[in-house]
Amino acid sequence: MSQVFDHQQIEAKWIQKWQETKLYKTPDINQGDQKKYILETFPYPSGYAMHVGHAKGYVGSDVTARYWRMKGYKVLYPMGWDAFGLPAENYAIKTGIHPRPNTENTIEVSKNQLNKIGLSYDWDREIGTHRPDYYRWTQWFFQFLYKRGLAYKKDSLVNWDPVDKTVLANEQVLADGTAERSGAVVEQRMMSQWFFKITDYADRLIDDLDKVDWPDSTKLMQRNWVGRSVGAEVDFRIEGSAEKIRVFTTAHDTIFGCTFVVLSPEHKLVDSVTTAENIALISEYKEQAKSKSQLQRTDLNKDKNGLFTGSFAINPINGEKIEIWVADYVLSNYGTGAVMGVPGNDERDFEFANKYSLPIIFTADKEEFISYSEKIKPEKIKHTLINSGKYTGINFEQARELILNDLINLGAGEAKLSFRLRDWSISRQRYWGCPIPVLYKPKENTGEGGMTDGDWEVELVPETDLPVILPEDVEFAPTGRSPLLDHKEFHQSAQKYGTGYKRESDTMDTFVDSSWYFFRYCSPVNDNTFADPEEMKKWMPVDQYIIGAEHSNMHLLYARFFTKVLFDAGLINFDEPFLRVRHQGMVAGEDARKMSKRWGNVVNPNDVCDEVGADSLRTYEMFMGPFKDGLPWSTSTIKGVKRFLDKVWKMQDKIVDVENEKIESSLHRLIKKIGSDIEDLSFNTAVAEYMKFSNLVDEIGGVSNSQFARFLKVLAPFAPFMAEEIWQNLYHKGQGFEAKNSIHKQLWPVFDESLTVDDEVVIGVQINGKTRGEVLVDEKDNSDSVLEKVKQDEKLVKYFEGEIVKVIYVPKRIFNVIVK
Repeated sequence: MSQVFDHQQIEAKWIQKWQETKLYKTPDINQGDQKKYILETFPYPSGYAMHVGHAKGYVGSDVTARYWRMKGYKVLYPMGWDAFGLPAENYAIKTGIHPRPNTENTIEVSKNQLNKIGLSYDWDREIGTHRPDYYRWTQWFFQFLYKRGLAYKKDSLVNWDPVDKTVLANEQVLADGTAERSGAVVEQRMMSQWFFKITDYADRLIDDLDKVDWPDSTKLMQRNWVGRSVGAEVDFRIEGSAEKIRVFTTAHDTIFGCTFVVLSPEHKLVDSVTTAENIALISEYKEQAKSKSQLQRTDLNKDKNGLFTGSFAINPINGEKIEIWVADYVLSNYGTGAVMGVPGNDERDFEFANKYSLPIIFTADKEEFISYSEKIKPEKIKHTLINSGKYTGINFEQARELILNDLINLGAGEAKLSFRLRDWSISRQRYWGCPIPVLYKPKENTGEGGMTDGDWEVELVPETDLPVILPEDVEFAPTGRSPLLDHKEFHQSAQKYGTGYKRESDTMDTFVDSSWYFFRYCSPVNDNTFADPEEMKKWMPVDQYIIGAEHSNMHLLYARFFTKVLFDAGLINFDEPFLRVRHQGMVAGEDARKMSKRWGNVVNPNDVCDEVGADSLRTYEMFMGPFKDGLPWSTSTIKGVKRFLDKVWKMQDKIVDVENEKIESSLHRLIKKIGSDIEDLSFNTAVAEYMKFSNLVDEIGGVSNSQFARFLKVLAPFAPFMAEEIWQNLYHKGQGFEAKNSIHKQLWPVFDESLTVDDEVVIGVQINGKTRGEVLVDEKDNSDSVLEKVKQDEKLVKYFEGEIVKVIYVPKRIFNVIVK
C-alpha cells in the first residue's frame, strides 16, 4: 500500500530537483523547428504578494507550455518583472523604504510563490525593467522612435492625476473620467510633454487586427479606441478676416442646418475672434475650463454652456452669416478643436441652441431623421434632405458625395479620415521610472528673466553613454514636480557635454518598458542589441499570450505599435507581436467580491499549497469553470479536487497484469480529449475527463501498468508534482534523478482514432412522457436490455407502480415507458 501523498515534502523536493537539473531550460532552436512561444502577463512586483487570482492565468499558461513540450515542440516560456512605475513607488512611499530594495525583495518573494505552484519557467531568461541592463534598451527605443520622427515634445493639454501627481495617457483614464490606477477624477493641465506618435499607425492598428486570433471583444475594443471616422474637414471663413475656422464632421450632408460654430477654449483663434466687449468674460471662461477634467467638460456636463465671441463666420455652402461661440464641451485634442453646430440634427447642438436662442434648421423630417452614429448602415438610410437648397429631395447618402464635391470645388473642404486615438503621452513627473535619454543645450542670447522650454535645444544622449542611470538618493515623495529636477549631481553630470547642459527630468510611462519586453526574452543577456535578430526570427511572433482584458487598450495597443515600427525599420520580419491572445477570468473571493485587503477576502496561494498542495490548487483553478469566466473561490470545491488527486495517488496500488478493453478505449478518448482541451484552453472539461476516467478505474477495479503510465503523462501538465513522484517511484525507483527521465520530458501518448468512439451513452428516461432521470446504456443495447437497466435504477423504479403497456426507445436519445 502506497503511503499518503505528503504534498509539502514531495513538492519541495521536486522544486529543488527541477531547479538543480535546469529541467525547463529553453532548448537551442534552429530555423524551421516546431516551436511555441508561450507568454503571459508581465507582473508588477509592487510590494504585495500575488493571490490565487493571479495564479489562474499563470497556471493556464504553464499547462499549455508543459503540453507542447511533451508534444515534441521547442518551447520558450519565460518570466520577468514590470518593476518600474507607480504601484512600486507608492508602496515605497507608504513603507518609507526605497523602491529598489523593496522591489528586489518582492521579486524574490514572488519567484518563490511561482515556483511553489510548479510553474515551469526558464529562470535563466528572467528580466526586470528596473535593472540598467534592461532600461538601457528602453532608452534606446526612445531614441530609435525620436530618430524616426515618432517622438516629440510639445505643450499640450494633458490628463493630470491629482492623487498620484503625474500626467496620464488617455488610455490610463477610464470612461468615467477617473484615473485607471488611483481612481481620482482626472484634471486637465497645459504642460510640456514628450509624446510618441502612435497616430501615424492608426489605420494599421485597426486593419491588421484581421491577421490575429484574438477575442472578438478585444478586437472591437481596440477598433473603437482607435476610432476611425470617415468625414470631411470644412473651412468657415471668419467675417472681415482672411482667417478660417476648420471643423471636422462626419455629417457634412447636414451643413445647410449649420447655424453656429463652436471653438474649444484652447483654440488658437479664440483671442483673435473675441471682440473687445467680450474679452474679460471669455478670458475668465478660458481659465475656468483649465480646472475641469475632460469628463466634466463632456459626458457629465449635461448643461452645456458657452459664450458668444462677438464675431461671425460664413457658412461656405450657402453664404449665411453664423455666430462664433466658445464652449468647453468642445475639446482641443479631438478633431480640429472646432465643431459646426447643427441643432436640427444633433441632440447636443439642439440643447445648446435652445438655451441660447440660436436658429434651428431641420435638414430632415424631425421625426424621421436617423443619425449616422446609430447602428444602421448609411446605405440603408433612404430619408431625403429638406431645407437644403438644390440638394432638397436627395437622400442623405447621395448628398454626402455631392455636397463634398461642391465644398472641394469651392476650396472650402476636403475628404478626411479622423481618429479618436491621440498620440501617447509618455512623460511622468515621478521618480521610479526609466530616465528619458535627452539633453537640453542652452540657446545663445536668451536674454534676462530666466529660461523657458523654448530657450533650449534638444540633443540625444550619445548611444555609447546609455543607460542614463536613475540616481538612488532621490526624495521621491510626489509633489507635482519631477523629483529628478532637484537632484544636482544628475544634472551636473550633463556638463561633460557642454557648459549649461541639463538632463530631462521626467521619467517614462511604465508602459514603454512593457511595450518591448517580449523581444528581450529571445536573448536576455545581450549587450549589443535589444534582442538578437536571428533568435527573434526563430522564436517570434508569440504563439500564445494570456493576459487580462483590462490591458486591451493600453499594453496590447502599445506593443503592436512598437512592433510595427520595428518592422518598418527592417529590424524584424513580422508586424504583429501576438498571434493568439486569450484572457483569463477573474477569481473573486468566496464572498463574490473582488479579492482585496479591504474586504479581507484575499486567498494567498502559499496558504493553499501548504494546506492541500500545489497540484490541488492548479487543478482546481483549471476546473472551477471556463477559463475566460470570472468565478468566486470555493474552499469546499478545492477540497473535492484534492480528494480526486488522492484517488489518483492510490491508483498506483491498483495496477494489474491484464489490460481491460473498456479502460483502454476510455484512455484513448482521454488522450484525445485532454490534448484538444488544452489547445482550446478548455481546462475545466479536461479535468472532468480525468475524474471520469478515475471513476471507471474504481468501477473496473484495476488498471494495467501501460495504461497507468499513459494516464500519468496526460495528467502531468495539471498535476506536475504528483505525476513526477509516481513516475519516478514506478519506473525509476532507486535511480538518481536525471532530467531526461522526468515525466515532463516524455512524449505525449498517441491515441488510436478507432478506439475513441464512445460505445456508451447517457440517455434520458421518461415515464408517461415526463422526464424522470437518465441511464447509461451501451450503443448495442436493445429496448429490452435498456428496460432492465432502467428497472435497476432506484431513482426510476419508484415510478413503476402500474403495468408497463409500452416502451418507446430512440437509440442514443430517449427511452419512454408507458405505465397504466
